[in-house]
Amino acid sequence: MADGAENQALPVTIPLVLAPGVEVRFTTRLGGASVGDWAYCNLGSKVGDDPAHVAANMAGLAHVMGAPLRLIHQVHSAIAVDADALADQGADSYHVDADAQVSARAGMPLGIFGADCLPVLYADPDAGVIAASHCGRRGLQRGVVHACVERMLAKGARRERISAMLGPCICGTCYEVGDAIAQDFNAQFPGTATVTRFGGAGIDIAAAARQALAAEGIEGERIVSAVPRVAAATSYLRDDVELQQLCAQDNEGDPALAERLGVMDRCLCTVENPLWYSHRRAYLAHKQHEGRFLAVIVRK
Repeated sequence: MADGAENQALPVTIPLVLAPGVEVRFTTRLGGASVGDWAYCNLGSKVGDDPAHVAANMAGLAHVMGAPLRLIHQVHSAIAVDADALADQGADSYHVDADAQVSARAGMPLGIFGADCLPVLYADPDAGVIAASHCGRRGLQRGVVHACVERMLAKGARRERISAMLGPCICGTCYEVGDAIAQDFNAQFPGTATVTRFGGAGIDIAAAARQALAAEGIEGERIVSAVPRVAAATSYLRDDVELQQLCAQDNEGDPALAERLGVMDRCLCTVENPLWYSHRRAYLAHKQHEGRFLAVIVRK
């Protein structure tokens, strides 16, 4: 969307159901007011984008969600906060350093930024408790999943009722980290070391998150897959003009969008799927900047 169209910014999102009465949405790069490296729907205000464009994109998302979002300043920690208490205090949660937030309040969306790190969304619909956590490599190693679940339990959730959904993130085939980091990560999360498509040592943070969730008793059918809905949405957007433009700007040999999607193995991988922002893809393309998408959860 060109400059001057800020008031018309309406993010293209993918809606999913995590549990009865609990909705998850993943924002895409489509439908916003940003331009250049941030095109089109950057929601991150700390990545160099025009603040007016970010504000327009965020306002559009609030319109889609029916309420302003509660956000946190993500710092790769294991800190989980009570979003309800912060709201009651009138605190601007975006300036609170944390990597997970929990709520028992209906109609208050919780958002987690992504551009390769993994967002995990949680719900105990019987208790009315929802949560969202930012699970990058360091956050996973520091125990952010455990901290998030413990905060949910403190608000009345029960471990055996919690369901979770993993959002878009960089996959193990694309996340190259080097031998030392891969070995250290694999020692904590066995079997998560990989060999990437670039030939070096990598890690699978989604697999590590599943191990962390299993340690909390959340596994099997209580981990709800986002893949079918995201795959369908990606296929539906195959002819989208904005997505075709973004694909051409991603500096991956300039394949046509249909060709790129045709060889895509993992629709949730932020590097492979042009729907998502990716720090690693931007780096590989020698770009100076990239945007941020949001994974959002709300109880109706």
